[in-house]
Amino acid sequence: MARYENILELEPDLNGEELRIGIVMSRFNIDVSEGLLGACTAELAKRGVDEAGMLLVTVPGALEIPMALQKMALTDQFDALIALGAVIRGDTYHFEVVSNQSTSGVAAVQLDTGIPIANGILTTDTDDQALARMSQKGTEAAKVAIEMANLLTELDDVTQ
Repeated sequence: MARYENILELEPDLNGEELRIGIVMSRFNIDVSEGLLGACTAELAKRGVDEAGMLLVTVPGALEIPMALQKMALTDQFDALIALGAVIRGDTYHFEVVSNQSTSGVAAVQLDTGIPIANGILTTDTDDQALARMSQKGTEAAKVAIEMANLLTELDDVTQ
């Protein structure tokens, strides 16, 4: 529903038909990552993304996600990308390093390439928190990827 009578407003579009979506998943904390992936791919399919339009790449951990995303983004074969993984706090400062660097890397790839990336990397204090959030976060990542892919296409259409 438009907010203004004389201002063009682009509405959210969650139709995933004909979209090509790349997914990069960390294998560290695999149970959580698999939960994220299951929810994510189920939502993509529910929204019309064909399985043939999805590509899954796995990497060792969250720090490796941005490099795989960058390689995929530079191919121009994807309308959007999704990062999936879980960084769970341990007893050392490493949690902060991995959380901050993986998030920063994902954002940098998105801005540098112009390909939207849904950040579905969970950062939690405990395994239980990660397990409790994985389905919702996976579902949200799928919706974000579809909405942003469609938004950028629509922006291209109205700004040319």
